[in-house]
Amino acid sequence: MAKKKDAIDIAAQQRAREQAEVEQAFLTGVRTMRDFIAPSSLELHADHFRLGAKYGRTMYVYGYPRQIYTGWLSSVINIDEVLDISMFIYPVDTQVVLNNLRKKVTQLEATMNINTEKGKVRDPALEAALQDAEELRDQLQIGAEKFFRYGLYITIYTDSMDELNFVQHKIETIFGQQLVFSKVASSQQEQGLNSTIPQLTDELQVRRNMNTSAISTSFPFTSADLTDGKGVLYGINMHNNGLVIFDRFSLENANMVVFAKSGAGKSFTVKLEALRSMMIGSDIVIIDPENEYQKLCDAVGGSYIRLSLSSDTRVNPFDLPKVIDTDEADDALRANLVTLHGLLRQMLGGLQSDGQITSGLSPAEEADIDQALIDTYARVGITSDPLTHHSLPPTISDLYDTLLHMGGTGPALAQRLRKFTAGTFAGIFSQQSNIDINNRMVVFNIRDLEDELRPIAMYIVLNHIWNITRTDQKRRMLIVDEAWQLMRYDDSASFLFSLAKRARKYQLGLTTITQDVEDFVGSKMGRAIVSNSSIQLLLKQSTSAVDVLSQVFKLTEEEQKRLSNFPVGQGLFFAGQNHVHIQIQASDTEYNLINTSPVAKQKRPSEIPVGGYGDV
Repeated sequence: MAKKKDAIDIAAQQRAREQAEVEQAFLTGVRTMRDFIAPSSLELHADHFRLGAKYGRTMYVYGYPRQIYTGWLSSVINIDEVLDISMFIYPVDTQVVLNNLRKKVTQLEATMNINTEKGKVRDPALEAALQDAEELRDQLQIGAEKFFRYGLYITIYTDSMDELNFVQHKIETIFGQQLVFSKVASSQQEQGLNSTIPQLTDELQVRRNMNTSAISTSFPFTSADLTDGKGVLYGINMHNNGLVIFDRFSLENANMVVFAKSGAGKSFTVKLEALRSMMIGSDIVIIDPENEYQKLCDAVGGSYIRLSLSSDTRVNPFDLPKVIDTDEADDALRANLVTLHGLLRQMLGGLQSDGQITSGLSPAEEADIDQALIDTYARVGITSDPLTHHSLPPTISDLYDTLLHMGGTGPALAQRLRKFTAGTFAGIFSQQSNIDINNRMVVFNIRDLEDELRPIAMYIVLNHIWNITRTDQKRRMLIVDEAWQLMRYDDSASFLFSLAKRARKYQLGLTTITQDVEDFVGSKMGRAIVSNSSIQLLLKQSTSAVDVLSQVFKLTEEEQKRLSNFPVGQGLFFAGQNHVHIQIQASDTEYNLINTSPVAKQKRPSEIPVGGYGDV
């Protein structure tokens, strides 16, 4: 029995040892959360430390100028380097500060009196210190300011010692330009690291006295930012690698102007915005003078309307909007008469040697045209009564007939108008409209029109779109490419400005694109359109255009230098009161839909490294 019992005990002990070995092996393989977070090693030196494979160094700010300005820290916060910044702010009892200030003021006044008695030259630094102390006492006494102790520490991380020294010099230079002085935390790198990692410990304890106003200038969130909770992605903010996302219809108006030289990416940018805006419910209408939007239009199932003398497409400038609002209906005929006046001045005008357009109409001819327009509408039963506006509108052929049979200058005007009714340019604008823009994207192509007809076509199409916009109000974007062609004519420039001014009321966002910057912003109406556009995008410009744009947009010297040297797809983006340096970026799918370059594969703007957003 004893031998059997001993054998059982030995077996039990063996099983216990095996179980203990299994448990030990299991515990050896278990890792705590601290094991995953902690670096592989930490090596401390007098002026730096090594955290795994990274080199680091902690600096502290010890000196400030007499005055600092809001946002002085933003240049360091937005620097393209890896760093941690910690701020420690300790409130101080106001009464304690007042007592200390009273003693300090007494000492300063005594020192100044002694210097005066000894006949010494006045000390400006002493006088400034006394003035600051007195002003601070007054502000503290009335509760306008409070007092704090402030500590600012920065830890930088790099891959090598040479890079570490370079980044340190860069930060010290930025601070030095603002008379802010910093030092390396010598022999305190461990305390510096503990002070800048997120554990809320101030082990360096290098602090400076500051009042509320001075503390507020150090507010850390001052980087240029244009990110909203809704809207479309416009690009990458090159200041901080953030995303520029917002809804243009949330601004005071939804208008946008795009200025760039040829090949800078302006059409690419606008097409990208149009594609993304469609995804959030906006309708897109485009006037395309160079056949750049057909590929995109076909891809999204849009309507592509080609205007030419050989096509069957017809647009009648005498169409009236079918508005429901009584006040709008009363004004519909009068507004269209004004528009037709401008159109006829453009059709009957002449081109001067300097490229400017003249109306070519005398006051008597203007009066006869006005009467002829009213009579032409009346002949088909349309009067100022809104109930008659549903009748079939007249055409230019009807106006020609009216002018031909009236007195005064009518017959002569009819002969000048004849080429649009029965001559070379007949058909396209002299018959009833047969187009329907009831689609999410509609593109009017005017490339195949003769040069003389292009601006007239843009004017008529704009008026047709405006009538549709007033009839069916919904969120809609109107893109006018090569808008400089309209700016050559006073009447069409005024009409485009009228659209920009009234667009918001009808949920319309107008986008004007031009490469002829000098002529556009050099005209009165061009500047007015820019002023009535909440969004402006300036891509790469010619040297001559930079001076003009710098005056219009109040650009800094640095922005002026960059404007003529931007790579394709980069520019200055203004939205309301904010502006940033932006990189336009598209995904591969978007790029294939938008790109119209004849080259099979070019370097796309999004392939420029900007921080890892390669396929946003």
